Amino acid sequence: MHEALRRYPVTLVLIAWNVLFFGIAALQPDPFSSESLIHLGATYGWGIGVHGEWWRIITGTFLHAGITHIGLNMFSLYIVGKVAEELLGWREYLGLYLASGIVGAAVSTAMHPEGLSVGASGAIFGIFGAIAGYVLAHRHRLGDRFGRFLREFGGVLVLNLVLGFSIPGIDMSAHIGGLIVGFIGGYLAQHPHGVLLWSAITTAGALGYVIWIFPPLFATQGLMG
Repeated sequence: MHEALRRYPVTLVLIAWNVLFFGIAALQPDPFSSESLIHLGATYGWGIGVHGEWWRIITGTFLHAGITHIGLNMFSLYIVGKVAEELLGWREYLGLYLASGIVGAAVSTAMHPEGLSVGASGAIFGIFGAIAGYVLAHRHRLGDRFGRFLREFGGVLVLNLVLGFSIPGIDMSAHIGGLIVGFIGGYLAQHPHGVLLWSAITTAGALGYVIWIFPPLFATQGLMG
């Protein structure tokens, strides 16, 4: 465990943070109900559009709707997070994780303004994308390993996308938003400070959208009444 913490500190801290939020949610009087998740900070269009609670696109990425939800997400994060942390470095990896999750939540809010969403899936899909973008940018160096990666890793990614589209109730807009942010960020890893700059720009854009653009749109669409 000590060796894992030394090699993958960000991945393990992110898992611990998600589990902490899960524990807090589990201790609520009506655990994992919509009301309980909204109270704890779920991404919720009404709260953002009417009350200006922009921070929900951050806190919502650390909440989960049940044991299966967090179990699958944390297993995926452990697998892909370790790879990304080694490939990108801890700062770039953390930056892309947060940016992908925040952008995914903002996209979800734009696509489903009256909806409620929770989960780290947007961030995790971002890490999937970051690894794919990084490998694509370095494909000439990888040689034959690039084709093997595409077959193995691409298969896992496609399977996750197919499951997401086929299971009712899963918000794929957050997944795809996070995936795109992560893929571009991973590709930019070949440039000095490219990942951190991209993470900062996309995070600022998502926050700007929910603070200044989404509330008036929410009002003009007649959703406040």
